[in-house]
Amino acid sequence: MPLIIDSHQDLAWNMVNLGRDYTQSAHDIRQSEKKTPIPAYNGNTLLGWPEYQQANMAIVFGTLFCTPRRLDKGGYEIQVYESPQEAHECYRQNLDAYLRLTDTHPGKFHLLLSRADVADHMAAWRAHLAQAQDPPPPVGIVVLMEGADGVREPEEVEQWFDWGVRLIGPAWAGTRYCGGTREPGPLTREGFALLERMAELGMVLDISHMDHQSARQALDRYPGQVIASHANAEALINGIPINRHLKDETIRQLIARDGVMGIVPVNHFLDWNWRDHGGRSSIGLEKYVAQIDHVCQIAGNTQHVGIGTDFDGGFGVELVPHELDTIADLPKLIPHLAEKGYNQDDIERILSGNWLRILQNNLP
Repeated sequence: MPLIIDSHQDLAWNMVNLGRDYTQSAHDIRQSEKKTPIPAYNGNTLLGWPEYQQANMAIVFGTLFCTPRRLDKGGYEIQVYESPQEAHECYRQNLDAYLRLTDTHPGKFHLLLSRADVADHMAAWRAHLAQAQDPPPPVGIVVLMEGADGVREPEEVEQWFDWGVRLIGPAWAGTRYCGGTREPGPLTREGFALLERMAELGMVLDISHMDHQSARQALDRYPGQVIASHANAEALINGIPINRHLKDETIRQLIARDGVMGIVPVNHFLDWNWRDHGGRSSIGLEKYVAQIDHVCQIAGNTQHVGIGTDFDGGFGVELVPHELDTIADLPKLIPHLAEKGYNQDDIERILSGNWLRILQNNLP
């Protein structure tokens, strides 16, 4: 079974705000939260260390994320921010959560900061696949900042880089750097300055959540590597009324820049009105594979698409295709891809190879 690299998981947010312990199994976490408000607020988790191992999940892009106070939906007390200073402190606490996790459980989670780190880590995983080892290799974490409000000013990008951040997505909702989901708008003057600082450091730019206009501007102007860590093709999402996903013209532009797009297996990102169309039972992995195939058909190859689950990013098992109970079920994609005509090399590129190329070519 091939290795998997997932380009978007909101681990730190859950550790900081909900106290989730991802060294446990997903089912143990669910059991511990049964009599709490957490499942109603954020769904039943899809993540846990034993399930990572079952999936051969070698690397995840672990996000730093904080909620602007204006968009706090209530129902559970979480960290929010209003000012750049508050955002900075909140995002720093996310980063500290990864440092504690990897320091306390080095056999289960390991920070990857460089190409050499990735090479050594993948060698350990390949050796494990060839001959199972006990204990198995840890899950590698590459740190991705989702929403750049934690960067108080563009010059501060270097500090975040020194702390271990390797990818930045300037938007979640709108930020002072650019328009975002449900809050459209172009790149601002600060946004262009942010991209300039990122390019000087060789960082990867994530256009997920950027408004259509600001994403296209970034693709035109950013000289470094560009990706979409967790975004689907808008053209295939029936009835979507918001600017959350990528138009085909933006996908073409991303492909032309040798970018990779991580597809999200969330029901309302596959069919916006899925509840009216039969509920969870009506959404299967074939709809997810259709998103992957759409990008491959635009590209004419399998080099620009990957897995970007967004797991535990404000939803749980209740909102994903019915074949998925935890991250351990991602390998169920393999027969669906094979049935669609993808060969073993294609499938390995989609599940891990394309993201591995991004890391090998762009980490310091």
